[in-house]
Amino acid sequence: MRGDDTVGQLLQEARMAKGLSREILALELKLPIRHIEAIEADDWAALPPGRSRPLARQLAERLGVDLEFHTDAFQTVPGAQEWAPPDPRQERLERVVMGLLTAASVLVVLWLVVPGPSLGRKPSPSYLSALPRAALPPPPPPSTAAYPVLGELLPEAPLNEQGVLISLRSMDTCEVRLEPLPESGEQAQTHTLRVSEPWRLRVKGPFALVLDNAGVVNVEVAGVRIPHGQNVGEAWTGRFDAEGRWLRPSPPPTEPPEPATPDDDEDGPRP
Repeated sequence: MRGDDTVGQLLQEARMAKGLSREILALELKLPIRHIEAIEADDWAALPPGRSRPLARQLAERLGVDLEFHTDAFQTVPGAQEWAPPDPRQERLERVVMGLLTAASVLVVLWLVVPGPSLGRKPSPSYLSALPRAALPPPPPPSTAAYPVLGELLPEAPLNEQGVLISLRSMDTCEVRLEPLPESGEQAQTHTLRVSEPWRLRVKGPFALVLDNAGVVNVEVAGVRIPHGQNVGEAWTGRFDAEGRWLRPSPPPTEPPEPATPDDDEDGPRP
């Protein structure tokens, strides 16, 4: 082999020395014959773009040719990567950036590791006792009303300067009429209660409460539940004074039975 041989000449001589034909190499390497012919003729333009060096290496490996030993010849094959000379300023910039990244990484690791033990320890009881306690308002007392209104924090006073507190809650539809007595000077009000619908209001002076379906309504006047005792579908009318006291009707007086006279018997009066 001469020192000025090309890659194609080196591979052609190696093939002929082994007594191999191009057809046999094409079958073994599964390559078109025209590719082998182009390589041996150094016609690199006839090969697919970017395949010149890989095909030359594949053929050289089969024929036992070390292309690294023939560096000068192999450099003439298209596809050789040309390395640009290093730029000193680029190298200095890269070293500075790497140094800054390294320092930042070290600081982050120290920030994560050093406070770890202090965060993991529980504070001592003495430390907790020294902390100021937040001045929180006391919780509101539980409501004593039978049916508290949503959003109400404190129970309403059953009786104040605005009048008597009336609370109604129904399990079914009921027509309610509030009739203040003439001496109170107030106007009558009518309201239809729905299922589980509360109605709360205040009334000044004595009044009467009329329910057309009292058995489904719970009545509370001045904080006291009124046991009207009516059944479903029965009407009820209750009268109350200015302080919300239930004015129950007095039962009718019962007449004592007439005493029997000694002269009366089964056979009638004696003559």
